Amino acid sequence: MSETDDLVEIEQLLARYAVAMTRGDVEEVLTVFTADGNYSAFGDTYPLDEFPALIAAAPKGLFLVGTPVIELAGDSATGTQPLCFVEHSEHRMRIGYYNDTYTRTAEGWRLRTRAMTFIRRSGDHDSGRPHAFERTRS
Repeated sequence: MSETDDLVEIEQLLARYAVAMTRGDVEEVLTVFTADGNYSAFGDTYPLDEFPALIAAAPKGLFLVGTPVIELAGDSATGTQPLCFVEHSEHRMRIGYYNDTYTRTAEGWRLRTRAMTFIRRSGDHDSGRPHAFERTRS
């Protein structure tokens, strides 16, 4: 594959994530990650087995993402993608960006890690306050 092919494949992967999150399709969201992938936000890191419960506890709405900046390095890559989330019932917004790592797998490119950084009205950039999500880990 050419570098352009890799970039397009990763961009489509991220588009599938945003559309699936907007539609509430948790199963599709999980397909964009590697089996050992994780998501970080709200002061914590969540493995994929906790992701469905995390999504269920989160507000619903539109995940509007911008074109990512991606740095390819063979079968891995890093990237940053801007995000504007608009909650559906009151149209409140959260803005920020994702910092990602990607891995080429036998099935194609996948997200390995996705970490959310919020941009506050003050201009601060941070990973957020703990989410109203109670973990059931033992």
